[in-house]
Amino acid sequence: MLISKPVAEAIRAGTVTQAFRRWDAPRVKVGGLQLTPAGLVRFEAVSQVRDPSRLTERDALRAGVKDLATLQKFLAPTTRKPSARGGRGGDKVYRIRLSWAGEDPRIALRDSLPDEETLKDLRIRLDRLDARPAGPWTCEILEWIRDNPRVVSKELAALRGVELLPMKADIRKLKALGLTISHDVGYELSPRGAAYLGWLAREGN
Repeated sequence: MLISKPVAEAIRAGTVTQAFRRWDAPRVKVGGLQLTPAGLVRFEAVSQVRDPSRLTERDALRAGVKDLATLQKFLAPTTRKPSARGGRGGDKVYRIRLSWAGEDPRIALRDSLPDEETLKDLRIRLDRLDARPAGPWTCEILEWIRDNPRVVSKELAALRGVELLPMKADIRKLKALGLTISHDVGYELSPRGAAYLGWLAREGN
């Protein structure tokens, strides 16, 4: 389920406690967690709204929507092909109760300094990412980020001669391992990422 950064921040602050989506069937699991720009969000409950016309201004505000008219427009039936990420595909309207469940676990991970066994495990994981027809890429990107912190990603894509969006997807894989930090502009190597590159240099890899 797509949750924007402003809504995620409002869930964290406790001012947004629900969302509405038009689906054919629930697409989230009660008790499940989703990683958002503001940390982990938990799906507390999912229920069908039998009569969306009876939603209120309070419902809209608690969903982070400016007013009821905007919410009703968002939930209006559409002839467009249903979207797995959006809210307007499907025949039924669902209310999803939300709560903030904690910090992004990658934050603690990226600040942790890996021991020898962890470094070896990271090498195995990155070797797997490198094992694709285009050839190795993980160290190249990590080294560029180390040497060019907070530089716009378009420059990295141009330098490597690759498309921007697939490259950003690759960097997200490194972020999931706690090796990089994303900023509004560009990236930065995390302490964990710096430790990994330092270990590679010492090992002569």
